[in-house]
Amino acid sequence: MSGLRACLLSGGVSRRMGTDKALLPHPAGGTWLEFSLGRLAALPLPITLLSHHRAHHALARPLRDGRGQPITVLEEPPPREGPLLALERLMALYPDQDLLLCPVDMPWLETAALEALLEVTAAAPGPAPIHLAHDGLRLQPLLGVYPAHAARRQRLGAFTAAGGRRLQDWLAGEVVVPVALPAAGLRNANRPDDATGLWP
Repeated sequence: MSGLRACLLSGGVSRRMGTDKALLPHPAGGTWLEFSLGRLAALPLPITLLSHHRAHHALARPLRDGRGQPITVLEEPPPREGPLLALERLMALYPDQDLLLCPVDMPWLETAALEALLEVTAAAPGPAPIHLAHDGLRLQPLLGVYPAHAARRQRLGAFTAAGGRRLQDWLAGEVVVPVALPAAGLRNANRPDDATGLWP
């Protein structure tokens, strides 16, 4: 897994949930943020957390990645206009690496799904496409492997410079390979009703 880095996005404002999703208690113990970082830490990868929330930073700093090293905690600078800008910043910070992107609001996600995604990605021949999780109905673009090679970084930079902010719109111009994963683990929890069964 040389050249691969796990990146957790945790900078949202959680308007629909009404409270910071990352800090909600998870039945597995700890918070959703700690759960997500724990699932990523089961992989032998460095981990970067991107968030502007200081409480997230405080939770992540004592934790270790899958190699036993401290998690890299990055302050997300303004403007904070969604995951596409966050991805662009991560690609600039980690050029030519493969970024395993993961959101903090998939509280049912299991490490086995991440391993399956990486296995398919590693077996892909030719130029590195973007591999995205697919739940059987739709792509889940916040869970995928994004190779940050120079041409892709240039295309992304041109797209955002022109005002583009929607991840799905940018992906329409990229080579994307869907990876079928169990739908139950790919559910997003955006509203209190979405998290039924997760409350302690």
